[in-house]
Amino acid sequence: MTIEYSGKGDPARSLALLWRTSERTSRKGKPDLSVDRIVRAAIEVADAEGLQALSMRRVAERLGVGTMSLYTYVPGKPELLDVMLDTVYGETARPEESPGGDWRARLTLIAKENWALYQRHPWLLQVATNRPVLGPNTTAKYDYELRAVDGIGLTDVEMDSVITLVTGFVHGTARGAVEAAQAESQTGLTDEQWWAAHAPFLSRITDPARWPTASRVGQAAAEALGGAYSAEHAFEFGLERVLDGIDALITRRAGSA
Repeated sequence: MTIEYSGKGDPARSLALLWRTSERTSRKGKPDLSVDRIVRAAIEVADAEGLQALSMRRVAERLGVGTMSLYTYVPGKPELLDVMLDTVYGETARPEESPGGDWRARLTLIAKENWALYQRHPWLLQVATNRPVLGPNTTAKYDYELRAVDGIGLTDVEMDSVITLVTGFVHGTARGAVEAAQAESQTGLTDEQWWAAHAPFLSRITDPARWPTASRVGQAAAEALGGAYSAEHAFEFGLERVLDGIDALITRRAGSA
């Protein structure tokens, strides 16, 4: 899997694009193109064809314009990717919550919104964001997520770490979900067809007497989940355990206060 990196381009140019400090228009005063149109086309390409297909030329083809015309608005692919990230981050729902609300419910909503974002835009999983270029949507998303745990007894550093923990968990489970979804298109086999094809061989080599725990647990999990793996179960089960750990931290903080 190819990994792209946010913040790889010219920081000043990316920030100018992210905050729209300038925008060229046609001589008639009507934009033939715009940063927004270019970014939306780029997102459509990445959604439909994957991040490996994204290029300035491919975006231009989708818009029906010459490739060089894009460079009037966007310096290059690295800066374009920064704006694509910030744009899709603006899709997550952020309902107002009262300060006295249920922090667990708020974090659950945040986790589910991030999960859904990865399902809509799987290419996000191919972008390393260790050096994010902070645009308006990215900043607003971070601020909203922090407010979900503000005033519940955590330090500022712990608040940041809790959001990192939750979003990092979602990232990992979403990768498994996307890979599972893509397996059928890549192999031409559904999970049921794949297991059916391998069942005769597995039945000959699997010895419950030799691996009793694996045999017992594997069978129980397969029966309960309807297969060897359920992305939805992994997400729901794991999220509850993550929240349990955060709850324990808050309780310990309260007890030591």
